[in-house]
Amino acid sequence: MNHTPRISLFIIAKNEAHRIAPCILSAKGIVSEIVVVDACSSDNTAQICKELGAQVYEREFDGFASQKNFALSKVTGQWALNLDADERLSPALQKEILTAVRNDNIAGYYLPFCNYFLGKKMRFSGLNKERHLRLVRTHKSKYIGGLVHEGLEVDGPLSTLKNPVNHFSYDTIEDYFTKFNKYTSLAARQLHKNGRKFCLVRVLLTLPFEFFKRYVFKLGFLDGIRGLLWAGFSTYYVSVKYAKLWQLEQQDK
Repeated sequence: MNHTPRISLFIIAKNEAHRIAPCILSAKGIVSEIVVVDACSSDNTAQICKELGAQVYEREFDGFASQKNFALSKVTGQWALNLDADERLSPALQKEILTAVRNDNIAGYYLPFCNYFLGKKMRFSGLNKERHLRLVRTHKSKYIGGLVHEGLEVDGPLSTLKNPVNHFSYDTIEDYFTKFNKYTSLAARQLHKNGRKFCLVRVLLTLPFEFFKRYVFKLGFLDGIRGLLWAGFSTYYVSVKYAKLWQLEQQDK
């Protein structure tokens, strides 16, 4: 019988004391170590993680790719599993992962996501077919990218598992807009760094398309009021991101 390789869970977090424990507990039964990189939280995120057996490293946030590469460098297992604090492994996915890591021919796995918004599962709105590369061979992987939208390069064949990660992204509207400000600022800074210029015509053409894409083309209307809110908030996200890009350009002048 093939020996099951060691799996390490790693998480980057900041001020996640209210929800990081369920995340860790959802994976604790299948991982041999837990690595948490805490971006200098002002709450007791680090203490909760330590009490659950995690190795905690304090590190100022300087971009998602950089933060995750640092976390990956601390991992000692043959396989690395990355979760965010608002994500949970389903019981079926736990079992599937233990089988998957014994396949010597695969270097990484995409995990499907089951997304919840304002307390309810989103069945449409473009959120029903989401998947992310989260389970990889540690020494064959590295993150690339800048402040946002990090990518993961893996040296070897990839596959996709069937059972989902449960993603409880935003429990309240207040929770959404708390993150909204941070992420729109990071996205604008990344655009500015990449040399993108604010274009009013492009923004005016983009915003109606963003709403139509999520609410009509991706069947957001079938998610009821949550589908409408998701399409509206996502469109507003794009408008604020470009407004902040314009502001950065004004500051340069």
